[in-house]
Amino acid sequence: MEAAVFIVSLIDCCALIFLSVYFIITLSDLECDYINARACCSKLNKWVIPELVGQALATVLMLISMHWFVFLLNLPVAGWNVYRFMNVPMGNMGVFDPTEIHNRGQLKSHMKEAMIKLGFHLLCFFIYLYSMILALIND
Repeated sequence: MEAAVFIVSLIDCCALIFLSVYFIITLSDLECDYINARACCSKLNKWVIPELVGQALATVLMLISMHWFVFLLNLPVAGWNVYRFMNVPMGNMGVFDPTEIHNRGQLKSHMKEAMIKLGFHLLCFFIYLYSMILALIND
């Protein structure tokens, strides 16, 4: 059972790493003016909810399987994703809004957030991999 939890978490983490890289590439394309703000925000906004669900899945799996350290490690990121999603101002297209992304350094902050999430998911990937191997050896 424990190995299955970490296998699912590992697959989920791979998807979240892919999404983080996709966010970084799309935001850097906007920064270099390869795509316009509307196309960039449209691409990114359709992946906000899957990212939220993926992070929530990893967090809930760790809670259910009673791996408290990994649960507490995932909880702030899951909470941040929920906070960011719930506090989208009225009238905005989504978390990423084309009319505001160039204002007040939002592009830089979105890029910084994507880089931090990539580092976090890479750290989690290796934790899940180590835990999965340990669980498989102990079974």
